[in-house]
Amino acid sequence: MNWKPLKRGLRHGLLRVALGVVSALPLDVAADFGRAFGGLAFHLLGKQRRLALEGLARAFPEWTEGERRRVAKACFRHLGQAAFELACARKLDLQAARLVEWPAADRALLDEALAEGNGVVFVTGHVGNWELLARTLGRAGYPCQTIAKETTDARTTALLERFRARGGIRTIWRGAEGAARAMLRALRGGEVLGLLIDQDTRVQSLFVPFFGHLASTPRAAADLALRTGAAVVTGYCHRQGEQTRYRISMCRIRPPASTGDREADALGLTAVLTADIERAIREAPAQWVWMHRRWKSRP
Repeated sequence: MNWKPLKRGLRHGLLRVALGVVSALPLDVAADFGRAFGGLAFHLLGKQRRLALEGLARAFPEWTEGERRRVAKACFRHLGQAAFELACARKLDLQAARLVEWPAADRALLDEALAEGNGVVFVTGHVGNWELLARTLGRAGYPCQTIAKETTDARTTALLERFRARGGIRTIWRGAEGAARAMLRALRGGEVLGLLIDQDTRVQSLFVPFFGHLASTPRAAADLALRTGAAVVTGYCHRQGEQTRYRISMCRIRPPASTGDREADALGLTAVLTADIERAIREAPAQWVWMHRRWKSRP
């Protein structure tokens, strides 16, 4: 008997129940529960804890074991809190003007990039609260689409798509037929196309430095920018302190001078974008997903 459909159905059902319970809580209470849940996960999920500590040891060999353990635990607590906050998305939306700082200069930078007329390749990573970052742009009226991987359960994928749509974000599922054409249409239509390029995934990738070690990095952002002439902007949504307070920052990235070799140019731009993501992680090391096996693939 194939148990996978049953397991997927059970996971989806539990997710729906959890979302219903958490979304009924006041936002600050949900955030507190999320931090506690993340702290508990740090102690219970031995494999993920080990991976986080290994990743931190590779990135920060100068730190003591105690420092790495402290940051790893803070990482679990941050991710737990971010997940519970997003479960209260409607409350978060109502209070976004107070809870999410988006400096005028950063917003103007995005406006100027869009005004060039070739769309914007918007690059970020799993830093801070990346879903809130996209939601803030979408609810501010920017035409946004994001690239995402479908889950193993169609019902959960549909749930995620509805969640993002309520935040003004349309989703291009990278495994879907016509996904590449949809990305090009978005840029040619003058939209913001969001891509996360900080994970080792089964997509076309290039090896570029990340914390001093070569890491397999998705190349789509660089390829799209070079092909279409779209502006390239990086952005992050860092938590400020322990409470539900965030600050958005953005940076315009200029591709390195063209070499005339598209492969070399893609490699150069991917390296620059990855260096910017590393910079954002170094600003708040506890706000990145250290349990991801970032250096899994080798050249």
